[in-house]
Amino acid sequence: MTELRPCAVVPVYNHPDSVAGVVGRLADLGLPVILVDDGSEPSCRRELERLASDGHALVTHQHNRGKGAAVRSGLLEAERLGYSHALQVDADGQHHPDDLPAFIDAMHQTPHRLLVGYARYDDSVPRARLYGRYATHVWVWINTLSRRIRDSMCGVRLYPLAAVNGLLRRHPCGDRMTFDTEVLVRWYWAGGELTNLPVRVHYPEQGVSHFALWRDNAQISAMHARLFVAMWPRLPGLLLRHRRQP
Repeated sequence: MTELRPCAVVPVYNHPDSVAGVVGRLADLGLPVILVDDGSEPSCRRELERLASDGHALVTHQHNRGKGAAVRSGLLEAERLGYSHALQVDADGQHHPDDLPAFIDAMHQTPHRLLVGYARYDDSVPRARLYGRYATHVWVWINTLSRRIRDSMCGVRLYPLAAVNGLLRRHPCGDRMTFDTEVLVRWYWAGGELTNLPVRVHYPEQGVSHFALWRDNAQISAMHARLFVAMWPRLPGLLLRHRRQP
């Protein structure tokens, strides 16, 4: 068996106040951290350079390209550096660090699986954000004919690098907020196995969101429509897989 060498990938766009705490918690788990600066402003760029001077890897986009592009860059760099798996974690500090070790434990049990976080919200979650996510969940269940993907929008997941980077070379899955959802749908379509793991989520009062309401909702709607059309040629295989699953 290939040696399992996990790392963490953290896409960052203007989170200068929270990213160091996220990196510290990941380092406490023994994970090397790869930061991806997605065209941040100077204050955040300086903080990332400071973290890089402490020994963390840093990939820099000169201009903001979007979360999907940042994650892809991080996954490619992780594989180039010889890691076998990458734990994706958002830079805003919303995810409870005590829930992250379960991903590493599950990786050792099922290294071929993509491990997907599903959000367990506290009372801080905005209602509009919560209801909007359920609309995406329904479309994912339609486009996979399955409820195996419990939450396609959670920013915590652990990728087996060789397999997912091979998939992304064929299907880049979008540069912005569509990425997290599309990569899971295409992973499922390709026959990939996955496991859902709970992650507690808290929205800080002064938290920063980079979700652009009109642009990102339009792109997400177009993605669901495109995947729905692409699902039809796969329909026989998906039905057969659904029948075989317990």
